[in-house]
Amino acid sequence: MLNSRSQVPNGLSEEVPTLNSSLSAYALESQKQGWRPGRSTMFVDFPDTAPFLTPEERAFVVNRMRFDNSTVGEDEHFALRHIWEALLDWQVWALGLLNMAVIMPVDGISYFLPSIINGFGFNTAISQLLTVPPYIVAIVMVMVWSIWSDRIKRRSPFLFSGLLLCLVGFAINITNAPIGVKYFGTYLIVIGGYAAHPSVIAWLTNNLGGHYKRAVGIAFQGIFGNTGGLIASNMFRSQDAPRYITGHGAEMGFIGMGLVLVPIVMFAYTRANMNKDAKMREAEDRGEKYAPEELRKLGDRAPDFRYTL
Repeated sequence: MLNSRSQVPNGLSEEVPTLNSSLSAYALESQKQGWRPGRSTMFVDFPDTAPFLTPEERAFVVNRMRFDNSTVGEDEHFALRHIWEALLDWQVWALGLLNMAVIMPVDGISYFLPSIINGFGFNTAISQLLTVPPYIVAIVMVMVWSIWSDRIKRRSPFLFSGLLLCLVGFAINITNAPIGVKYFGTYLIVIGGYAAHPSVIAWLTNNLGGHYKRAVGIAFQGIFGNTGGLIASNMFRSQDAPRYITGHGAEMGFIGMGLVLVPIVMFAYTRANMNKDAKMREAEDRGEKYAPEELRKLGDRAPDFRYTL
């Protein structure tokens, strides 16, 4: 709520809580006293009314977001049309499917990495412990990719690269490669999946104008992601151990769908931005100007709104 569009991935880069889960599982498996991790939550107010900000800070945040062109439609009151605008927007469906393509490997590897490593020949406790290093590396990569994505203000290259790493990792693990090579493949899956997830969420967040339409769109994207997680939770069957050909193969199929969708969505956004540029030039040539109320109502369809690639 307080970030500009280019800063969204940094706000999403706390994406690896599984590290804590793995350490907890190892401690419990070792018969040590169980950990009881908790998480406090808070609801952040809108930037122009947030009580924890000074008047100067509020003005700074509001002006930064306005300059960033992310306040289109922010002053509106909720109406049913916001729901329909989100549900009928092609990008919500496309990036919803992309979210499913990312969540499938993320949840699949989160649920079953101990079982996959156990299939390499390690006991249960060691298998839990060996899940920790990939997530440590993933934390570093998520932060690096998030900062890099902010700097160049691009989402698609990091999403595509993350999915590609996942594909390579699953392709390694579906083979009869040596244990060391397969364990390296799990690094690629974890790093690629968790590095791609902030990008797919931020991409839709960046490109939906107005917080009501954005809220509906993100919720709908989450439905696709949860559906992917549900499917992933049933793909690695015990009877398929230790290679889990069915699970790895299904993951590769969904990742392939994501790799096809990324360039298609990027092309669609590029064409839309070009059309907006043409409309703005035509309006300037005719001496026409859009009223602020009209721009707010148009949201991300406004001619001065540019989609993030």
